[in-house]
Amino acid sequence: MLEFQQVTKRFGSFTALNQVSIHVPKGSVYGLVGPNGAGKSTLIRCAIGAYRPTSGSITVEGSPVWESPAVKARLAHIPDEIFYYPNTTISDLARLYRQMYPTFDPDRYSQLQSLFNLPKGPIRRFSKGMQKQSAFLLTMAIRPELLILDEPVDGLDPIMRRQVWQLLLEEVAQRNLTVLVSSHNLRELEDVCDHVGILDKGQMLLERDLATLQENLVKLQFLPGPEGTLPALEILHSSQTGKLFTLIVRGNADEVEAKAKAAKAQYLNLLPLSLEEIFIYELGGISDEIRNTIL
Repeated sequence: MLEFQQVTKRFGSFTALNQVSIHVPKGSVYGLVGPNGAGKSTLIRCAIGAYRPTSGSITVEGSPVWESPAVKARLAHIPDEIFYYPNTTISDLARLYRQMYPTFDPDRYSQLQSLFNLPKGPIRRFSKGMQKQSAFLLTMAIRPELLILDEPVDGLDPIMRRQVWQLLLEEVAQRNLTVLVSSHNLRELEDVCDHVGILDKGQMLLERDLATLQENLVKLQFLPGPEGTLPALEILHSSQTGKLFTLIVRGNADEVEAKAKAAKAQYLNLLPLSLEEIFIYELGGISDEIRNTIL
């Protein structure tokens, strides 16, 4: 649905994005990960049409985002730091949104009010977490087709984090909502994303469909037989506790299991890999600075 093709964004002599290409499929949750200063916020501002790319193109289902009110009416954005006019209340903004967005759904707005249960009064007096809840209440009431989020659950307590993610995933399942979510924390995205891209210093290091990643890497616990040999596999990492080996190998799970059995193991167990582990071994030579930030 959202596509960047060779997008570069410069500010004077500084290149914030360098030939970035990403594809966010319709109805998917795409996680954009990277350390601070990687270019995530610049990419998002280009995606919503706030910045014009120096070169390249950004489209939503083939239509350019830049200076296109029709395209922008289909998307919504919740930034990390939320701005409100002084003394503005949620009711004030609901009336504004109703006028601005033809898709604003009063019934959905009422339903979400009971979910978030926010106090009355100026939003500027709310905590950061309550301001984030206000943004989700108003944004989800306009029923966007594409939702772009920057650190969306920062400031929310654990219970509200779970409720917000559940709300988003329900919208994805029921309305085919497309979500691009930026975060510096890969663990936070593990349970919700089906696509992930890693950005560093304005360049995409890796973009993958998680299902494909999970099919191609296997964690294997292996206790060698009498001959003490390891299976003939593409081993990316090996650790040993006593006689028991834990191997990270590349390959299909069924093929890996067959080769491991052929090596006459005394004990054999295939384990699922976390998203964190997948990216550690897929990225290989990634620097410790980036690894520590996103993992």
